[in-house]
Amino acid sequence: MKPAIAATELESLAHPLEAAPPPSESITRRRVRKFRRLRRGYYSFLLLLSGYLFSFALPLLVNNRALIIRYDGEYYFPIASFYGASTFGFDAIGEPDYRRMREQFEREGRRNWVLMPPYPYSPTESLLDLPGFPPHPPQWPHIFGTDDRGRDVFARLAYGFNVSLTFAVLVLVFADAVGVLVGAFLGYIGGKLDILGQRLIEIWSSLPFLYTIIIVSSIVVPVYIPGRNLVAQPSFWLLITILAIFEWVGITYYVRGEFYREKAKDYVAAAIVTGVSDFAIMVRHILPNSLTPVVSFAPFTIVANITALVALDFLGFGLPAPTPSWGELIGQGMENLTKWWLVFFPLGVLFATLLLVVFIGEAVREAFDPREYSRLR
Repeated sequence: MKPAIAATELESLAHPLEAAPPPSESITRRRVRKFRRLRRGYYSFLLLLSGYLFSFALPLLVNNRALIIRYDGEYYFPIASFYGASTFGFDAIGEPDYRRMREQFEREGRRNWVLMPPYPYSPTESLLDLPGFPPHPPQWPHIFGTDDRGRDVFARLAYGFNVSLTFAVLVLVFADAVGVLVGAFLGYIGGKLDILGQRLIEIWSSLPFLYTIIIVSSIVVPVYIPGRNLVAQPSFWLLITILAIFEWVGITYYVRGEFYREKAKDYVAAAIVTGVSDFAIMVRHILPNSLTPVVSFAPFTIVANITALVALDFLGFGLPAPTPSWGELIGQGMENLTKWWLVFFPLGVLFATLLLVVFIGEAVREAFDPREYSRLR
């Protein structure tokens, strides 16, 4: 006689699809799920990302230019176009003072009106109508006070957040793109190319970064353009390029080591046997498995880039004036130590931003830890 079949076996035979094991989850999804479980880093990421996206709307929120003007039955949009003072009946040259225009229209009680941003001050505007001499202490409506040129500190810090984070991300993207490309070729091809490439990288990495910045700043001096009445200064993109050509070296070593390790595995040998080209093997097979150090180091590289920009602005070799800069405000605080708001607010905003990025970096490093998903543990 055949032995009786257990009830659980009968259920599995009756419902074979329900008894099948769940499909395996990819490592990328497991890493993302692990990152979301690390609440401190995940919430820091959401907060920093929301603040960064929100900073692109600053021209509509923190600005001294009117959003909409209704004058004599017509509507004007100074936030998008330039209008002279004569357009609104003022006997003056240049753009009008929209805050005073709003006050005048309100006093006249006519149908004309001016809609200003919630915080109607620009980061580059010198507030010469304030009593006393700058820098002015925090008071309404200047909640963070003004700097030594009479510019609103809150507006400069808000715009400086966007400038600093954009600068750090762009340097990271360009430097990592070069570093990953060089490291991939050195690690995959190896041999004499790898030996020669390593020696060239060592020579390049020995160049002093700060001296290079000083030399470039002394060569690229502000130049007056008579025809356009402008002053050409070292650009935002020039500084990004200089930092990127020095920063790509670090990630190259990690990508090179990852390519050396991955190309010795069986799936690469199988791809070679099936006739897949070397370029396809590098891009489609090895590269996705070699990006763990790139992703893990990215938040800490952003911290280093922000710190480098602040240091260069502090030393006077950073972004051209009057670009809103945290380093320039910190430099003003060092020159005016008795003006506490020029020390506390810039350092406080810098500390909070770097702290959030470090929290994100810790969570990313833990979520992308290769030992977490290794079969050899």
